Amino acid sequence: MRVFEHEKIPELEFDLVAETTEKQRVYNTPSGKKYKSITSILSKYNKEAIMLWRQRVGEEEANRISTKASRRGTKVHDICEKYLLNEMTDMKLQMMMPDLKETFFSLKNVLDENIGKVYCLEQALYSDELEVAGRVDCIADWDNELAIIDFKTSRRLKDESKILNYFMQATAYALMFEERTGKTVNRIVVAIAVDQEDPQIFIKEKKDYIQDLMTYVKQ
Repeated sequence: MRVFEHEKIPELEFDLVAETTEKQRVYNTPSGKKYKSITSILSKYNKEAIMLWRQRVGEEEANRISTKASRRGTKVHDICEKYLLNEMTDMKLQMMMPDLKETFFSLKNVLDENIGKVYCLEQALYSDELEVAGRVDCIADWDNELAIIDFKTSRRLKDESKILNYFMQATAYALMFEERTGKTVNRIVVAIAVDQEDPQIFIKEKKDYIQDLMTYVKQ
């Protein structure tokens, strides 16, 4: 197992308390303001396509698939976090379900090859300018450049043209990070673990998605 180097960023020594309902998640900021979760805001992206899919497969089946996907996504996030924290042991690997182990090893190679110093994991962030908040998966050096790194899971390979929301979400984290720390981050990375496929790794520039993000948040 590789050992990752960590370095804390003093300006990020805080956390946010979240209030979650069926419709959305809201974060309480240190100043007492309440900001919507960027994930909740972007959840409406592709809403029409999702509604058509639910009609096609039926509500019961759609709920089953969505719940299973959500649980798997949470587990993969947890595995990646433990690995980057240097907490993944042989014992934990042996206890892992075969499908999760396969997913982990497909991502492990990518993480080993590209991630350098790790600055934070599951870090709460917020922006007074955008009036949004969220929790970023990882901020680390990716190929020697500071990057926002977001982990996703999917049953099938994703069409890049249909995941603009992924890139907007990572861009939002980049803007929140810059506002909180004064440090510039230009690179965003979306790493998608795909069932029985090699992971999809999208490396983008934040500047290409700022306008889309601003427009969507205002709407």
